[in-house]
Amino acid sequence: MARCEVCGNDYVMSFEVHAQGAVHVFDSFECAIHRMAPICEHCMVRIVGHGVEVDGHWYCGGHCAKAEGGTGIVDRVGTVAPA
Repeated sequence: MARCEVCGNDYVMSFEVHAQGAVHVFDSFECAIHRMAPICEHCMVRIVGHGVEVDGHWYCGGHCAKAEGGTGIVDRVGTVAPA
C-alpha cells in the first residue's frame, strides 16, 4: 500500500504518475487531477482535457484564450474529424 500525496489515504490500489522527472502517488484520479492539472488562467477551472496554450499561458479552451487576448486560436469543439 502507498499513501496518497493529496488526501493521505493509505490505499491498496494507489498508483504512481511519473511526470517531469518526479513520481507522484495518488489513490484516485480525483486527487491526481487536483494536484497535477493546470488551471485555466481566465475562468480558473482545472484543465482536464487538452487545453490551449498561448505564449506560455494555459486556458481550458479557445474561448477563454481569446477572452485573454490570444490570437490565431482555432478551437475545434463541435467539429467532426474526417472518417
